[in-house]
Amino acid sequence: MVDQLPNLGREEEMLTAMGMTSIDDLFTDIPENVRRVEPLDLPAPQTEEQILREARMLLGMNISVDSRPSFLGAGLYSNFVPTMVPMLATRGEFLTAYTPYQPEVSQGMLQAMWEFQTMVSELVGLPVSNVSMYDASTAAAEALTCAVRIHDRKATQKSTVYVSELIPPHRMSVIHNYTQGAEIVVKTIPHGDDGLLDLSAVAAAEGACAVYVEQPNAMGLLDPGLCELKSIVGENTALVVGVQPVSLGLVAPPGDYGADIVVGEGQPFGIGPTAGGPIYGLFACSQAYIRQMPGRIVGQSMDSDGQQAFTLTLSTREQHIRRHRATSNICSNETLIALMGAMHMALLGPEGLQTLAQRNAGSCAAAKAALLAVEGVESVHPNGTHFNEFAISLPRPAADLLSFLDEECDITGGFDLSQWWPERENQLLVCATDQIDLEDIEELAEGIQDWLEGYE
Repeated sequence: MVDQLPNLGREEEMLTAMGMTSIDDLFTDIPENVRRVEPLDLPAPQTEEQILREARMLLGMNISVDSRPSFLGAGLYSNFVPTMVPMLATRGEFLTAYTPYQPEVSQGMLQAMWEFQTMVSELVGLPVSNVSMYDASTAAAEALTCAVRIHDRKATQKSTVYVSELIPPHRMSVIHNYTQGAEIVVKTIPHGDDGLLDLSAVAAAEGACAVYVEQPNAMGLLDPGLCELKSIVGENTALVVGVQPVSLGLVAPPGDYGADIVVGEGQPFGIGPTAGGPIYGLFACSQAYIRQMPGRIVGQSMDSDGQQAFTLTLSTREQHIRRHRATSNICSNETLIALMGAMHMALLGPEGLQTLAQRNAGSCAAAKAALLAVEGVESVHPNGTHFNEFAISLPRPAADLLSFLDEECDITGGFDLSQWWPERENQLLVCATDQIDLEDIEELAEGIQDWLEGYE
């Protein structure tokens, strides 16, 4: 039909073929009161050369986290990743971010996923793990909706979950996004001045569908009281624990103290901080939650010839089962990134994981001691046990200190906690992993001291 049209511009040809006279005709179904009248304030079109030049200029303004001492954590952590990990991950057999649907031709990939699940299960102390989630926040939200599906029939607090108040606000935002459509009520559990969970307040969660806590919490605090939670909330309330997986080289896995579901950010294994790029979430659970858990599970089975075979055993997405029975709308997982995590964990082994955790804990302790020795710096939680990171209190806004360290000392000094909680304007979250040495810590302490003396 287009061949028979007059010699018009390509845009007019397409409009004529659709029986329209203008681009506006395409949008007649959109009410006029919600249409934008004024055009967007965008720059003029650019040539390919101009676009590349501007992109290189913008990229050149970035500062690599590995190019100078960085004490930034707040959920994403720099740990040494062996060179073998990216070398293996870029092999053609692995270099896909999507789960294969033809098990008979994807045995190697499926076995690698099965190994990932096995390592995560052993790490957190629970029998079942899926192939991964998008990140820790979506994993936490999916865990809570999963718990409601399991417990809502017997719950005395219908469609209600309790969440620690000391979780990052961006994670709480994702939880609210997931739960509000399902009409799930989210209540918070307070923490004391010491940063630890108020166990007396946890009793209010008895009869709810789930309780969600993190170990360590957003302040880097390890909370021994979490070992008592399951006995407080009872068997009819799911205990969901968010973990920093490297810490499990030193602290007890949540499965040992009654956790029903464990989630977390897998990123410390396999990749460094991505500043918005892909990461992967962990999700493991006890036997009772398998049929309601999100994502996919790879299983080990036997083929028709009696040979070992791997296959997608459970996949609860609406693409695979009837929509009204789907327990998740997760469209994919982070398979390639998760496999990098599996490679890292396999290279470490149990002893290597313990050593990595010890290095992280030691670096954190050394940084805390050095900074608290600076006059004018105080600990927000002086009696707490920290892993990876800790909060300090300053006499002036933390944002001012970070600007000084950035411009004068070439140091990324940590995370300004007022970005999460405005009332913490003078508090700085400092992270020290295995990638921070004593010289870096000394430079940070000296930089803070110089900044404080500049105000005297």
